[in-house]
Amino acid sequence: MSEPKNRIEEQGRAWWFLIAHQKILIQDNSDMVPYARISALNLPIEILANKIKIGEYQSHPCYLIEGVDASIIDFGSYEDAHILLGKVDSDLFNMVGRALQVSLFYQTHQYCGQCGEKTYRIEEEIACQCEQCLHRSYPRISPCIIVAIRKKNEILLALHQRHYKNNDAIYTVLAGFAEAGETLENCLKREVYEEVGIKVKNIRYIRSQPWPFPHSLMMAYIAEYDSGDICIDKNEIYSAAWYHIDNLPVLPNKGTVARELIHQVSVECASC
Repeated sequence: MSEPKNRIEEQGRAWWFLIAHQKILIQDNSDMVPYARISALNLPIEILANKIKIGEYQSHPCYLIEGVDASIIDFGSYEDAHILLGKVDSDLFNMVGRALQVSLFYQTHQYCGQCGEKTYRIEEEIACQCEQCLHRSYPRISPCIIVAIRKKNEILLALHQRHYKNNDAIYTVLAGFAEAGETLENCLKREVYEEVGIKVKNIRYIRSQPWPFPHSLMMAYIAEYDSGDICIDKNEIYSAAWYHIDNLPVLPNKGTVARELIHQVSVECASC
């Protein structure tokens, strides 16, 4: 929740999540967000007064500060949050994701989606409320499935069009957004069939991962191949194939749930 704007006195060390243009400030010569007393930030009072508390990490408060110009910061630089994957623990990365999503929410909800009037921030929670019709909005979260598909000692991996076009030859598992009125299991079956033309069975839920690019919640599964031949949706997938666990292509970064699923399938295959 946000704090009264006149409370900018020294309050001990805290974690500071400075967001601008959907990038996060990383300290120089480290892979960490700033962890310091408020005085160490050396930022103008009017900027510090707009800090928003978004939670706690390691029993210390976490504050979001938005839109600080890089030219007035002398202790770090703005970077893409992807660079923190595998370098910080999952709880800290999730807090980075929360900061990114809350920042995006406030940027995109300055006006009411119901009547178009100006909104204001709610003090006691992360929300915006319309000055006119009192409609209240909360951060958007988009549920997604992500699934590793096993066929004996092989796993299905795909090179997505977005990676191919960016010259980034990463082979990964399949994923997709849930539609209105759809269960996650039905979403999984639909996405797999739409993207690669096969059917799956024995679906197992593994875990979830918040994914702040921009506001997804990934529900991770492992499934077994049932039937069909690979027939890709060329709008989404550049190529897809079965890969033996001893001969895998370039994989997603560590720290992603996609990499974790691939690792778990590899372990299960090796133990058979």
